[in-house]
Amino acid sequence: MASSETKFEGWVALDKSAAEGKMVWQAYDAKPWEETDIDIKISHCGICGTDLHKLRSGWGPTAYPVVVGHEIVGTVVRVGKEAAAQTGFKLGDRVGVGAQNDSCQCRKPPQTIEDHSDCEACATGNEVYCPRMVGTYGAKYLTAAGGKSMGGYARYHRCPAKFAFKIPDGIPSEHAAPMMCAGVTVFSPLAHFGNRGEGPLDQRLKGMSVGVVGVGGLGHFGVLFAKAMNAKRVVAISRRADKRADALALGADEYIATAEEEGWAKKHARSLDLIICSVSSSNMPLTEYITLLKRDGVFCQLGLPDDGQFKIGAGPIASGRRSLTGSFMGSPHEIREMLQLAADKGIKPWVEKLPMSEANQAIIDMDLGKAKYRYVLVNDDA
Repeated sequence: MASSETKFEGWVALDKSAAEGKMVWQAYDAKPWEETDIDIKISHCGICGTDLHKLRSGWGPTAYPVVVGHEIVGTVVRVGKEAAAQTGFKLGDRVGVGAQNDSCQCRKPPQTIEDHSDCEACATGNEVYCPRMVGTYGAKYLTAAGGKSMGGYARYHRCPAKFAFKIPDGIPSEHAAPMMCAGVTVFSPLAHFGNRGEGPLDQRLKGMSVGVVGVGGLGHFGVLFAKAMNAKRVVAISRRADKRADALALGADEYIATAEEEGWAKKHARSLDLIICSVSSSNMPLTEYITLLKRDGVFCQLGLPDDGQFKIGAGPIASGRRSLTGSFMGSPHEIREMLQLAADKGIKPWVEKLPMSEANQAIIDMDLGKAKYRYVLVNDDA
């Protein structure tokens, strides 16, 4: 089972300076082994904006030391007995892991007034909304053995098998890696809000006009998946016009450059059924974005800013019976659905492959916005 050969080492963040390209390659402690676990030899790991937030403690104090990275693809090298029975995973399977490593799975929590004996989210297949959700790095496991989750800027990853997913043969590993977080983060709201979540996935947006705010790691997936779900019209929205050609090449039908087109909000008012927003700034023109929606339209926020709360006028919401909502990554069944749709439709995200050895420079370049549109770290022996 190769357990004795598994050496857990990777790029460890020791403090906030790690976000400046000062992660240290060293050994670290993986979670204690349990028979519900698998070990994965990592071949690819995407770089996500969340990694940067966590490295610099942008969303609150990070539990250093930590290994970030939650867009993981690799090969199964060890399978627990219970894991094999539950999932059918075997040695050599190519699998992916996203931003969630575990949930309460309706395990009975401690008896306090705040806790409950079961979990509605886990019981209904919405594990990502479990109040006790365990992230892929920097979190404490809820299982008897406990331990701390460590991510994918590394050689190996250990996790509960339920939160790993077999990659269809038709998807290259460098494409599958960013799908595990960026991809499913936009797939989930498109599938959920598209035509009230009804109908085949490849027809979920039929007849709908969809806006995608932010043409980047998440946003470019938004365009790709909206087209794959048969949206009538896809409008990419960004501040500057410099991404217009890319957005159109990805499949967008129109492009709005909000900082360069005078009167854009009035010109495009009441034209979209659904908007998904990947921008992580509290200074974006949210009120104007809401006015782009038709009556009963939905604005779904995905990006989480470091720099404060969102500001929005109440009038445009009430006057059009519009909805302002959010979405958080994706649950296991959505990840499986997304991977199958991507394989069926031949979805190809725009990625740049970089050696794992260059992770420190890669996170600096990612923070500077140089990625087009997702960096994927590749282990030297992949």
